Amino acid sequence: MTRAVVHIFNDQPVVVDLVETPKASDIALICTNVRTLDGKRPVFIDHVDSTFVFPYAGIRFVEIPSGTAPAVEVEAAETEELEIDEAFLKRIRDA
Repeated sequence: MTRAVVHIFNDQPVVVDLVETPKASDIALICTNVRTLDGKRPVFIDHVDSTFVFPYAGIRFVEIPSGTAPAVEVEAAETEELEIDEAFLKRIRDA
């Protein structure tokens, strides 16, 4: 299990144990052992031993401390030159 801090919209962050490391294709965060930063049970939790599913639409971001997540290989993106649209730039300058 990986420990993480989940920052929920309009609520205090919670500490969770992730079932698996989040992937870009996920739509929800699945975790267990949800607790507040001071280790107490949040008021919205009825059963501490449950598995929880937080939809990403309700999460600002997930904080995974360094050293706990596996390294992700990032491929170098090919750089390509972009054409500047002079008409677009003129409209911006005139606005």
